[in-house]
Amino acid sequence: MNKKYVLVMALLLAVSLPAFSVTLEQGTQILSEIDEIANFEGTDFSALMTMIAEDPDSGIEKTKVQQFRDDAEEKFLLLIQEPQVKKGQGYLLIEDNLWFYDPESRKFSHTSMKDQFNGSDANNSDFNASSVAENYRVTSIEEDMLGRYEVYVLEIEALNNEVTYPTQKLWVTRKGSLTLKSEDYSAGGRLMRTSYYPSYAKAGDNYIPTKMIFNDELIEGKKTTITITDISTKDIPESIFTKSYVERVNN
Repeated sequence: MNKKYVLVMALLLAVSLPAFSVTLEQGTQILSEIDEIANFEGTDFSALMTMIAEDPDSGIEKTKVQQFRDDAEEKFLLLIQEPQVKKGQGYLLIEDNLWFYDPESRKFSHTSMKDQFNGSDANNSDFNASSVAENYRVTSIEEDMLGRYEVYVLEIEALNNEVTYPTQKLWVTRKGSLTLKSEDYSAGGRLMRTSYYPSYAKAGDNYIPTKMIFNDELIEGKKTTITITDISTKDIPESIFTKSYVERVNN
């Protein structure tokens, strides 16, 4: 075959075929890196969350929540400090069981990780250890820019029905694997929520978002902004992750 003809065909193929600089296999590795950076397997984590929930119908509500996490044991505790009318309400996760405590009735009731937290646009699952590598598979990945950041854009699909959203789209920094933005979709493909993570802080060997913005895509103008302060990786007594502690701390 004419060498010139072969060269021309090779050039035409190079132009016509898309060049993928990142593969689905690499996307799977990125999901693992997201979990590794976000999870506190070797230490505990605590912080104070200030939540500003904006609703076009009910107005603005400010809530302060003390957060405790023991990722190695799959436990967390969220205790509402403010407003006074909700003080003492708590969400206690022990492995697969999530309990809501109402200090007025002094009763625990079983709730779901998929439910919204305290009527906000944050879900209970937003405060648990990250597990995207375990629960999702990458269906597409590409390189892009998000503002001034070089990112990977990953579309992921749930492997089970335990997650809050069946499909998601993630914007993840190419350096550091920090999630800057996510879109959450229903099973029918409807955009339910858009989330932004504009700032992070280093906590031990991990990184935690210090600001999270959750926009409700079904109700215009409805959103929740969470600011995280007083971050600590000091050991937390095991007694804190118990029903008796939640009951006692509110009396």
